[in-house]
Amino acid sequence: MSLEFVIISMLNGVSYGLLLFMLSSGLTLIFSMMGVLNFAHASFYMVGAYIGYTMTDLVGFWPALVIAPLMVGALGALFERASLRKVHKFGHVPELLVTFGLSYIVLELVQLIWGRTAVDFPPPEVLRGPAFTLVHHANDSLSMVWGAAGQAVCSAEGVICSPFPATRGFMMLVAVLMLVSLWLLLTRTRIGLVIQAALTHPEMVESLGHNVPRVFMLVFGAGTALAGLAGVIGGSTFVTEPAMAATVGSVIFVVVVVGGMGSLSGAFLASLLIGVIQTFAVGIDYSFISFVQQLGIEPSAAMLENSVLKLTLSQVAPILPYLFLVLILIFRPKGLLGTREG
Repeated sequence: MSLEFVIISMLNGVSYGLLLFMLSSGLTLIFSMMGVLNFAHASFYMVGAYIGYTMTDLVGFWPALVIAPLMVGALGALFERASLRKVHKFGHVPELLVTFGLSYIVLELVQLIWGRTAVDFPPPEVLRGPAFTLVHHANDSLSMVWGAAGQAVCSAEGVICSPFPATRGFMMLVAVLMLVSLWLLLTRTRIGLVIQAALTHPEMVESLGHNVPRVFMLVFGAGTALAGLAGVIGGSTFVTEPAMAATVGSVIFVVVVVGGMGSLSGAFLASLLIGVIQTFAVGIDYSFISFVQQLGIEPSAAMLENSVLKLTLSQVAPILPYLFLVLILIFRPKGLLGTREG
């Protein structure tokens, strides 16, 4: 395992983890405020990507990066006001059913408006190249070049160039800025104090003259806006298609549970762990049998015939987050940094 593989895989894992955090932070914010697990959260992520794609054609990528999350946040607030608020008094099961049904409605609307195939949503020109390139020289030394390394350098004998996409670097920057902004908002502003107080003492907050249902609506809208922001960045970095919600939908719930229900810092830690673990697993093409052989041990005939032992780590990478979830639920049900059980 070379050093450049470790560095690039770590950065890819962190960038993917930070995208998961952009998604899970909104879900965590909604759950911590309202006790609602929004099954349609990944659908708002998909809507953000498609609105960003449409707005990019009209006004350009950078304005779309601001407009699309605002539009998704407005849709989220409207859904909370018109539908979710009416079933809130009946308990968690109707809330889950309403958001679950919304996810199917959104999927059908997206396919009706934009089609069933992927759309071409390229990033802006400034983000299309690599942020930097790691150059592994023939003498085993490693150097870094900002941007793309020259063709003459990469074509030299024994030289391996490993570029890191600028889109992933931008994704990491936005996620970190969002984390800092959320922390400052919740801990250093009057709005944050009202939000935290409404979580634990809604009657007291209402008696002080604050409209708690409106606070809930704004929080739900803000959470879905964060999903829309992740959608614009994720859609332009990876692919914008109707299946994109299903791709990340289950993983963000794993992140929320592993980090601890309602814990923003836990969601951040869990996102990074899952992102790094899954990225490294995808890049490691080792099975249990090959690992045993690397140790100088000759596997038995029974081991060689066992199809499970032949599976490589990259083949089981998609299920690793769920295995991680099972272990967390067994040994630490409240999550890594959570305070409530379940």
